[in-house]
Amino acid sequence: MRNFIWAFLLFFPILTFSQGSIGSLTGDESMFYAQTKQVNQFFLRFNGEEDVQGKRYYPGNPGYRELKARKKYLNMLFDNSSPVISPDAKFVFIEDALNKKNPAFLDFYAKGWFAEVTASFLYKKEKVNIILYLKIEKQHEGYKWVISDVYFDRFQSWFTHLSDTTNLKYFIHPMSHELDFMNLHKAFKEPENLDFYFEKEYKPDMTALFVMEMKNGNLSFLSVNNVKFHVFQVPNWYFELSWFNRNEVNSGWLISNVLRVNEQEKKNLMRNYTHVN
Repeated sequence: MRNFIWAFLLFFPILTFSQGSIGSLTGDESMFYAQTKQVNQFFLRFNGEEDVQGKRYYPGNPGYRELKARKKYLNMLFDNSSPVISPDAKFVFIEDALNKKNPAFLDFYAKGWFAEVTASFLYKKEKVNIILYLKIEKQHEGYKWVISDVYFDRFQSWFTHLSDTTNLKYFIHPMSHELDFMNLHKAFKEPENLDFYFEKEYKPDMTALFVMEMKNGNLSFLSVNNVKFHVFQVPNWYFELSWFNRNEVNSGWLISNVLRVNEQEKKNLMRNYTHVN
């Protein structure tokens, strides 16, 4: 069994998972067994790799990824209160995931999913929110979470003039090389307009800016506010995984949004979130 990423557990409650025979349980006990309390438990339920008592199934066991059990668990893994998930979308998603010829399974260690962590920081004595995108990366014989991208609206505001096609004032004359680029002073005189002088294809590296501000002491971490996951591993589908802390059976880590998308739409959707590959 591959090494589990212990740093991952810092974000989530460390509770023993069991799927229990819900029909035979009542009250608080039934609720305890029904809730999906850890993300890795969500993966096991989705794949049908645990029995009703929480015991792992491995290849060769008759219950491993058994179709009827998977259908039962998949129906339990949706947020029933979601206003954006239609019954039709849920039905088709489950049918596609359970396709007998090509069933879909989730792989914790594979590409095609990432975390979105909203965290509070102190930025120059002001409390701000920054979004960190993390993905799983292999290291030696194990795995770890790594920061793959950062979004901070302050950083974004520094580059609002990129690819501006209406500007006729802020540019470096095409004959500037004959003057040894002495007119560069004009570009650096007004730092707020510096991004007018960058090439059209330039993409600012927000992660590098984040590291620079952290190392310069301008940013300091306070706390994690929210965690959710974006999953693209099911063919022709994307879904969002969110935490719901409710005093009812339908709680824990649940699918909060699901969209039917082709492979090109998946790539576009991933680019809209982050630069995760």
